[in-house]
Amino acid sequence: MALILPGNVASATASTTFSVANSCRFNDADSPRMHKTEGSGNQDKWTFSAWIKRGRFTSGDWYVFRSQIDGSNYLHMRIEGDHQIYVSGVLSDSNNIIVEPSNFLLDPSAWMHVVLAVDTGQAVAANRVKWWINGTQVTSFSRSTYPDQNADTSVNGGGTFTVGATDGGGYAFDGYMAEVCLIDNAQLDADSFGEFDEDSPTIWKPKDVSGLTFGTNGFYLDFEASDNLGNDANGGTDLTEVNLDATDQATDTPTNNFCTLNPLTKWGGWGSST
Repeated sequence: MALILPGNVASATASTTFSVANSCRFNDADSPRMHKTEGSGNQDKWTFSAWIKRGRFTSGDWYVFRSQIDGSNYLHMRIEGDHQIYVSGVLSDSNNIIVEPSNFLLDPSAWMHVVLAVDTGQAVAANRVKWWINGTQVTSFSRSTYPDQNADTSVNGGGTFTVGATDGGGYAFDGYMAEVCLIDNAQLDADSFGEFDEDSPTIWKPKDVSGLTFGTNGFYLDFEASDNLGNDANGGTDLTEVNLDATDQATDTPTNNFCTLNPLTKWGGWGSST
């Protein structure tokens, strides 16, 4: 299985024409999250994009996002205790989407960019759910179950969309997120959100997404308003913050990557996996 390695962070070795000013810190002990009630949008075609930097590396699962209409209809992206990221979607109590890239997310020092792009109208099943990690499309999967053609998902279905946990605060993410986007009514490639550096072509870096069309339920979280971290910078309905405040605004970003202690490294009995 592949390992997500450091070196994709723009600020590490490459110049960038677009600077990300802020991120949001999620401390899982606080059960932090932000959420909004979705209107009726395109349940068949949408894209989610986020830059994430992991914090805690203990056993358990951490949600990047969850969209839920009810207990029988939901979809979520989460990182499992074995450090793999995956998406699971349930429609009428039956799994209709399970897509798990083979990659391990084991670098707590680097920002990682994930893009999930869905269009269930595609004729080829594998094109109905597409993944990109750090600008490269994922083609190797530990598990893959694709939705039927034109099948609905819970996203944009009038339920609750939650970033950083379940809507009740369970499985809370620990770490940082930046440039979080939901696009309603389009299946976009990763290059809509980032680009490889022209001088260091293995380095993936963010680019300005403000010109994208976000659609009815789409949103853009840039976390630049410390008094309103759930502000939709695209001008739509803001997300409501829970257990987040101005102190959770951070300047550790994909273009200004801070040094962090590695929770996987121990020496002489000192250190902790937490």
